[in-house]
Amino acid sequence: MPAATGKLRCTSAFERQARSAGFAAIAGVDEAGRGCLFGPVYAAAVILDPDKPIQGLNDSKQLDEETREALAPKIRDRALAWAVASASAAEIDRINILQASRLAMKRAVESLPVTADYLLVDATTVDLPLPQEALIKGDARCRSIAAASILAKTARDTQLKELDVTYPGYGFAKNKGYGAPDHLAALSKLGPTPEHRKTFAPVRNLLQPSLFKEAGR
Repeated sequence: MPAATGKLRCTSAFERQARSAGFAAIAGVDEAGRGCLFGPVYAAAVILDPDKPIQGLNDSKQLDEETREALAPKIRDRALAWAVASASAAEIDRINILQASRLAMKRAVESLPVTADYLLVDATTVDLPLPQEALIKGDARCRSIAAASILAKTARDTQLKELDVTYPGYGFAKNKGYGAPDHLAALSKLGPTPEHRKTFAPVRNLLQPSLFKEAGR
């Protein structure tokens, strides 16, 4: 597959090479929210239509919120197929964040209305018996992975805005569950919610004193 040289460019080179090898339904796969302290990790799978190009696709982290929100409906409208899935905070605590991210990716691929025959995945692999390639910095190099990163990120951001209403005071609409100063201050003041990731250090450190107290009873 094409190698990255110099400044990263988000292109369709990986998809073109897969099509030249005989694959037809090439899905880009990525996740969002892996580094957060709160809420589920999201993933998306996108099979782009080579006849309906979308300008401006790039790693969602390199795009501002307005640009992501403008691109997301274009992706959903022009893609041959797309799907979004997630793994819960409880699943993250049970199997760890890497495996939960891979689980969300698997769920997204399995939810595609068109069966993928090849996967381009950002930095990992998906536990499915499909030909696939893990691309380091794939969301900045591969257009279908970039599209997946945008759908995963915008879907998760939408849910975090809803959870901000359910759990007021933590600033989730703004910090999206990352360890921002306002989130950490609220976590120290209000304590963890049921949707916090209890195995992540800032949350675990708050819970440990109470766990030790319970163990000593």
